[in-house]
Amino acid sequence: MKSAGNWFVRDRGIQPPSYHPEYKSTILRAPLKAPLSLQQTLSETTGPIFGHNDIDPLDDDLLTNAIVDREPIGSRTIVHGHVLDQNARPVANTLLEVWQANAGGRYRHVNDNTIAEIDPNFTGFGRCMTDDNGYYRFRTIKPGPYPWRNSPNEWRPAHIHFSLFGPAFVTRLITQMYFEGDPLLPHCPIVSSIPDQGARDRLVAKLDLGETIPMDALAYRFDIVLRGQRSTPFDNRMEGN
Repeated sequence: MKSAGNWFVRDRGIQPPSYHPEYKSTILRAPLKAPLSLQQTLSETTGPIFGHNDIDPLDDDLLTNAIVDREPIGSRTIVHGHVLDQNARPVANTLLEVWQANAGGRYRHVNDNTIAEIDPNFTGFGRCMTDDNGYYRFRTIKPGPYPWRNSPNEWRPAHIHFSLFGPAFVTRLITQMYFEGDPLLPHCPIVSSIPDQGARDRLVAKLDLGETIPMDALAYRFDIVLRGQRSTPFDNRMEGN
């Protein structure tokens, strides 16, 4: 439903609840009392302003930004899309940070004791800025699924974490991107915590053969909508931007 001033009524039912027992970590982390809504302070709505000069030329290329002696092992992948507001207008100069597991499903992190090996040529971290049309693009390898201790036989689907920054570090939105056709998606309690199927689908990047580089890399398109009825579900802020 469209309201006055081209603003759309929020559908809070599309966002995952804080408490979802099938996702066991929420049992301990979910707040016991209803959250309070606070007005943003000046420090939250002002600087720093991110610019393209803050991005290293290799930051958006996870295939080459950590090479020691060769490119990382895995399926070469391009991820691209637009960051949009609730009226489908582009959001320019948005800083995106991404992090992910390697092709074996292991993060480059001291607390990750997954049986898969660490790839010394892959950190799994990158960042980029949206251009004037709200467009972003980065190269990486497709991450592998991995087991986790939510239950005796639980596996996370392949996914990439996204962090989007507004005009200040505290105006940050976090989400996850999954891959079209992954058979683990229906079995993931994090994905199923989102009550609306349409909202779950908005976290799934679609194969984009038009951007695929023949004999080189597959491409996936993932558009992010910050607010409104078609908002992308976010991990840290149910209301969106």
